[in-house]
Amino acid sequence: MKVKDRMSTDVKTATMETSLLEALHMMEEHGIRRIPIMDKNKLVGIVTLSDLNRAAPSPVTALSIHEINYLLGKTKLRDIVPKKQKVITIGSENYIETAAKVMRAHNISGLPVVDDGRLVGIVTETNIFDALIDILGVHQAHSRLDLYVPDGQGRLAEITGIIARMGINILNAVAYYDEKKGLYKVIIRVETLETADLLEELKSHGYEIDSVLVVEDSEKS
Repeated sequence: MKVKDRMSTDVKTATMETSLLEALHMMEEHGIRRIPIMDKNKLVGIVTLSDLNRAAPSPVTALSIHEINYLLGKTKLRDIVPKKQKVITIGSENYIETAAKVMRAHNISGLPVVDDGRLVGIVTETNIFDALIDILGVHQAHSRLDLYVPDGQGRLAEITGIIARMGINILNAVAYYDEKKGLYKVIIRVETLETADLLEELKSHGYEIDSVLVVEDSEKS
């Protein structure tokens, strides 16, 4: 799954001359938390809701609401955005997990998507979460099997072969290395609610069953 498959393309943008009040209204109106800043179709910065809140007068100020709005309207984004701000971006052809790693490494929750110097979208942590749900989730009744698998060639093929020989359909499968156990953990969702015979067959081949979850309601998966 690539960034282009998950990014938002209806990107709301501002300029350095946009006021804080305008930026706040834009975020509230569109339900967003960050706005890329453009200068003649070139991405030059980004401002977040946290940036705007830090720049706004304190809630305990003695100023009236009219005075606060005046200050927010007078203050421009150029007044609060660092000069030569380094904007972390990603390309639309990158994989979604690459975007997650970049966001994690830089402790940010959104990335402008730039192709050939042109802003084409934005990908946020919400997009990442939605992608993860689609990758791991199943929208029908199923059973989830979590099992530990020793490192070795053909292990996953053997497991899927066992399931296939029992006439059970695999809905999805994910594997990752559990450093604490020193083993790979395989999570398999199968299209059956009766798993007793399958579990016995997997155990007979030496696989450690960590947990089993039978899901009749897909919302609980």
